[in-house]
Amino acid sequence: MGGSWVWQDWVIPGLALLLALLMGLSLSIGSMPIDWQELGVTLRTGESSVSATVVFDLRLPRALSALVVGASLSLAGVLMQVLLRNPLADPYVLGTSGGAAAFALLVIFLGLPYQGIPLAAGIGSVLSMGLLFLLARGEGDWSSARLLLTGIVLASGWGALISFILSITQGAEIHSMLFWLMGDFRAVSPGLTRWILLALALALGLFVARDLNLLAGGELRAQSLGVHTRVLRLGILFGASLLTAAAVTLSGSIGFVGLVVPHMMRRLVGADHRRLVPASALAGSCLLVLAEMIARTVLAPQQLPVGVITAFVGVPLFLYLLGRGHRAGSP
Repeated sequence: MGGSWVWQDWVIPGLALLLALLMGLSLSIGSMPIDWQELGVTLRTGESSVSATVVFDLRLPRALSALVVGASLSLAGVLMQVLLRNPLADPYVLGTSGGAAAFALLVIFLGLPYQGIPLAAGIGSVLSMGLLFLLARGEGDWSSARLLLTGIVLASGWGALISFILSITQGAEIHSMLFWLMGDFRAVSPGLTRWILLALALALGLFVARDLNLLAGGELRAQSLGVHTRVLRLGILFGASLLTAAAVTLSGSIGFVGLVVPHMMRRLVGADHRRLVPASALAGSCLLVLAEMIARTVLAPQQLPVGVITAFVGVPLFLYLLGRGHRAGSP
């Protein structure tokens, strides 16, 4: 047991080092390769050059966006799985991303400036979150089953609206819509607000890690041990929805990150959220930085949607984890 804990102590530092390595590779690899020495000089001096333009204007904003979105979706996945007490829950299960996607497609359909997509997606996310709070509350409490069913219905409604918009759209807008729905990054910085939101979510997640552990074991047990479960569950719902909204407004809908990463990290560091929260955030960043790098290099100069890469990686990995868990639980 002691050896296992010693090994687990190295997972988080190892993921941090892996993330630093992947960030360096993301900045150096592409249709115009930049060697490590030139990359170091470019980052240190910032002098105007072709390399500086490629790094600072194109690759670095995309890599930073991938880092923030990966961490946000993974952390939201951890929180949603605690809230719903369902290991198959992910950040998109409650319909927040559907509202964002529907409003973003409306911007494209109406021919409005592309810069308006994040604002429209943010409005859609907030609207969807408000509907979820209103409908799931009803005259009773926010039970896990009620939240899940309400979220599924909302997601279905947004999906119908998205299908309607796609069916009446013609011309080049279809390509932009499909690219956004599949998830992708533009050469735009994630912005200070998303960094602050992620940092606050990480800090608060670590602060209430003990309460998350107790809530994951059952609401009655958590209440008997002094946890204010109603406040905690409302905070989890609000925090996970905000993280998902922040990610979706930046990158579109990128699947499997918030579902697969928490599963993988539970196997590596255990179910204690004092380890699981930071490990999942780091692993999600690693996965999405790697996926972003693959998406723009595998068929360069053509770029693939990042969501396609995460699906190619996430589907077999999740099936493997599911099969392994089933064998481990079998007599």
